[in-house]
Formats: sequence, C-alpha cells, structure tokens
Amino acid sequence: MEKSVEWQLEDCMKEIFSLEDRDIREYSPLALAYIGDSVYDLIIKTLVLNRGGRQVGKLHQDTSRLVQASAQSKMMRILQEELTEEERGVYKRGRNTRSVSTAKNQSVTDYRRATGFEALIGYLYLKREWKRLLLLIKQGLDFLEEEG
Repeated sequence: MEKSVEWQLEDCMKEIFSLEDRDIREYSPLALAYIGDSVYDLIIKTLVLNRGGRQVGKLHQDTSRLVQASAQSKMMRILQEELTEEERGVYKRGRNTRSVSTAKNQSVTDYRRATGFEALIGYLYLKREWKRLLLLIKQGLDFLEEEG
C-alpha cells in the first residue's frame, strides 16, 4: 500500500537531508512558534492562491491580512475553547514566553496570543497531527470570516 503524501515528504526529507528523529519536548515554545509561523503561512498562501489567479500584490495583501498577529489573536479567542489540555498547555507556554522581538504595529497582547497560536501550529505540525492542525485553522478562519 502506498504511503500517504505527508509520510512520503517526511521520508524524502530524512533521506536527502539526513534528518534525525527529535523529541518534540526538546523544542522551546519560541522554536515551535518559529516553525508554526512558516507552516501557517504556507497553508494560508495555498488557500489564497487556490481562490484563483490574481496579481501577486493582491495575493500578498490577502495573505498578510490573515497572517498578522491581530488575526491570529482573534482566531485564538474562539479556538481556546476547542483545545485539548495538552494543546492548551503548548499554547499557554508560547503565549507566556518573552520574545526578543517586539510587536510591529500590533498590541503586545495580540502579539503574545499570536506567538502562542504559532507555537500550537508548530507543535501539531511536528507531531504530524495534520488533520487536527487544519481543522483548528479552518475553524479560526471561519470565525474571522463570520466576524467580517
């Protein structure tokens, strides 16, 4: 039986880059947020691109609106109720971690909540909980759309 796409990608990365298996608990909350930021960005860019051909500037504008800290913060308001105890712990550790960078045009509260969100996304990505990761993002995006 053929392996799923995500395992094919992981197998190829391990083979080509000689990646080692790592314990997710070894990563700091900011390291989880670091990878989570990229994963979330890629998912949003994929969704925006799938809406149809537009100028790259418009694609960037639509993406930026959804990846900024204030949007992620709003998403977390609704998602907190849906998190498991383990996920809530990861989110809180990310949210409460002091970052060396400052919020650019965002409130400190939004920035911290967004860091927690990105840590959660990174955690789910590294755990290979693809469906859970995508369902939470969809629920958050649906909330943003309803809020208008």
